[in-house]
Amino acid sequence: VQLQACGGGLVQAGGSLTLSCVASGTKFGIREMGWYRQPRGKQRELVATITSDGITNYGDSVKGRSTISRDNAKNTMVLEINNLKPEDRAVYYCNVLALRGTSGYTDNYWGPGTLVTVSR
Repeated sequence: VQLQACGGGLVQAGGSLTLSCVASGTKFGIREMGWYRQPRGKQRELVATITSDGITNYGDSVKGRSTISRDNAKNTMVLEINNLKPEDRAVYYCNVLALRGTSGYTDNYWGPGTLVTVSR
């Protein structure tokens, strides 16, 4: 499975950010897609996830100002974060849990990461 992410870069504080991710090479589908981020010097943390049924989960730091959506047919995912804050600065990683056959087990895949910088 390969993950290609788009978006990121420099964003003004108070502005909006859109990140997209496309997964390819999946044979049995994707159970969950999501975004995680790692601020400098800190551990990786949840931003948002979405299941194939459309169930979403947001990290506390972005809850109420972000939206994650997904197109199952195209294996694409889009994350929007509004009202960017300096503390949103981090490397953002696309993540998928791809189904392994019909067993129900999944394999975890990570994209290469994209840096988001928020200017004051």
